[in-house]
Amino acid sequence: MAKTPNRILLSEDRIPTQWYNLRADMPTKPAPLIHPGTKEELPEEALYPIFCKELAHQELDNESRYVEIPEEVQEAYRTFRPSPLHRAYRLEKLLDTPARIYYKFEGNNTSGSHKLNSALAQAYYAKAEGLRGLTTETGAGQWGTALAMACAFFRLPLTVYMVKGSYNQKPYRRSIIQTFGAEIIASPSDTTNAGRAILAHDPETTGSLGCAISEAIEKAVSSEGYRYVLGSVLNQVLLHQSVIGLESKAQLESVDEYPDIIVGCAGGGSNLGGLIAPFMADKLTGRANPRMIAVEPASCPSFTRGTYKYDFCDTGKMTPLAKMYTLGSDFIPGANHAGGLRYHGMSPILSTLYHEGDLEAVAYEQTNVFEAAMQFARTEGILPAPESSHAIRGAVNEALKCKESGEAKCILFGLTGTGYFDMLAYEQYLNGTMTDTIPTDEELAKYINA
Repeated sequence: MAKTPNRILLSEDRIPTQWYNLRADMPTKPAPLIHPGTKEELPEEALYPIFCKELAHQELDNESRYVEIPEEVQEAYRTFRPSPLHRAYRLEKLLDTPARIYYKFEGNNTSGSHKLNSALAQAYYAKAEGLRGLTTETGAGQWGTALAMACAFFRLPLTVYMVKGSYNQKPYRRSIIQTFGAEIIASPSDTTNAGRAILAHDPETTGSLGCAISEAIEKAVSSEGYRYVLGSVLNQVLLHQSVIGLESKAQLESVDEYPDIIVGCAGGGSNLGGLIAPFMADKLTGRANPRMIAVEPASCPSFTRGTYKYDFCDTGKMTPLAKMYTLGSDFIPGANHAGGLRYHGMSPILSTLYHEGDLEAVAYEQTNVFEAAMQFARTEGILPAPESSHAIRGAVNEALKCKESGEAKCILFGLTGTGYFDMLAYEQYLNGTMTDTIPTDEELAKYINA
């Protein structure tokens, strides 16, 4: 049998021309968004003041199995897609495992992450609708960078509210967002009512994605011709990210492989939802039975220690209620370097799958995650983002289990982006000053039960 290539590519003509909507094959659909006051299900038109009309439709569409990717978006995809799938031979050798480890690398674009897949789609629909501009939030900065790029392509103004902890840690992320023409504001800020209220309660807060979402939504609804866009959590975002899984499945098929285990980092759920989508369809329809594992930070354990209930998607309580695994919309995690995973809730799609037992979840401490990141960097030659390193930790642990059992399983994980703007994190790990923050049960209870 011929050796599997280190780097598996698809030809450009095999880039997906349709997004796959996993909800169409889910026997239990995600619970609908509801109005926080009346508790009634929201119709599509109720979302129009916040989202573009087409995106509002995609958000609530549980029936369309496939959605055509607009030609303009396909054309933009061709500048960085298909993304490569790698066989991690050197990592396998280091671990002395019989497992075959593959990783889908989404960091081969200027934003450095998978976020561009949805950013281009959302900016396109906003431009097609004739909007004047967009607002958004960003945690670690990958989404803000990707959306700034996309808005530059489609010539749309953009205001980005960046979580203050990450804003201060990553000045170069701020610079690249500004390079693409976007305005960037540390959140919480004194530019919105939501931000001022949060600062009045805790002037020293480092912020959270929930805080930044509140500010971005307030800015959007108070600015004529503006709409808000989100880089994770939402059904529409997981739809756009399905290109990751569709390509991965085709690439593995080209070398006669199918994953026994699929691992992805989980903050809001966009990359994990996109990676597992076509494989989860196989699982739900009985064609295959892979294990799928969400890896989250121990400092923000939405799946592993949260509660499945309706909650606000933002700290300022401006959004509809979504049913999801949540730590409570007021929860602000301790500062850590995986800024993109510091969100209090989890995608309703993934929350439903987890609740139904089709998805597993684990949580790891920051130092444990960076140990795996160092192993990966030194063997595979790619510096992973802190968020992506959670998936590496999960994949390494599964490979070590294969070493113990002697089982030669196929493991696929998502390498969502690069860590070149995260050198402070690596410096702290290397000099021994990195710390682990794990909330106590008592601390979580006061937010979950609020």
